[in-house]
Amino acid sequence: MNKVHAPNTVVMMRPHHFTSNPQTMMDNTFQICTKGRDVAKQAYLEVTRVAEQLMAAGVMVHLFEDESDKTPDSVFPNNWFSTHSNGSVVVYPMYAENRRLEIRQDVLDYLSEHYEVKQTIDYSNRVNREVFLEGTGSMVLDHNNSAAYVVESKRSNRELVEQVCTELAVEPVIFNAYDVNKVPVYHTNVVMCVADQFVMVGLDMVPKHQQPRLLAHFRNNNLKVIKLSNTQVNQFCGNAIELQGRNNKILALSQTAFSALSLEQIEVLEEFVELLPFDISTVESAGGSVRCMVAGVHLPSKKFN
Repeated sequence: MNKVHAPNTVVMMRPHHFTSNPQTMMDNTFQICTKGRDVAKQAYLEVTRVAEQLMAAGVMVHLFEDESDKTPDSVFPNNWFSTHSNGSVVVYPMYAENRRLEIRQDVLDYLSEHYEVKQTIDYSNRVNREVFLEGTGSMVLDHNNSAAYVVESKRSNRELVEQVCTELAVEPVIFNAYDVNKVPVYHTNVVMCVADQFVMVGLDMVPKHQQPRLLAHFRNNNLKVIKLSNTQVNQFCGNAIELQGRNNKILALSQTAFSALSLEQIEVLEEFVELLPFDISTVESAGGSVRCMVAGVHLPSKKFN
């Protein structure tokens, strides 16, 4: 089994009726209320441009269309499924009722048709017990070092985290993170981004007594720590993803996030990756950024004769 942290292939979902989601407004403090035909059109164009620019950089993009008007957050497919180098596809229980409608059999069938899927583990029915875990929004996976970083919240059930981590043979690293109003951060992947050789993390959001354990994990895994301020987290600097491009590794992030980074941080990052920013301000109004928009494909490809 060949583990690769930075995937060269992603799944994206292009929404036809994008709008902010009233069912997630209460706990997603990154979200801004937006709606209307012009907003939907702009989000469609933003997703299109991201897909085109990723492909131009050498990243394979499987782009699916969402024509439903009942799935306002479908642009964030990384929350309902994840893929793994051992051939597993995991389907997750989503907190908001309308987000459960995002789960699509055609996407799972496509993956099975083109990749070596050995098992599909479906936890989506845990919603009947009010148990939730939202994919790689809840779990920031370090594929190299078999670790899953998780901020505990109502969207990230500790017991299910531990069960999924046992199934995937990864170590759960569970901690807390709060915004300035002491509201728990809804998803881990807005607080931190783990790459091959570095981690960007909003340490100030983590209780002081939990910080040494986190830093020890990073140090033991030889990860350069790039600390993000609360303001930078709010500008989606933590919601980035490292991908394998045609010639080098790239860090896909939003223009909002790129503009919030300091020159010193940019210089450090450019030692490891090429920065590839995207203007997705409309999509970001839904409370997520580039990382949420792409679901990495870590499955082995099928070999066709």
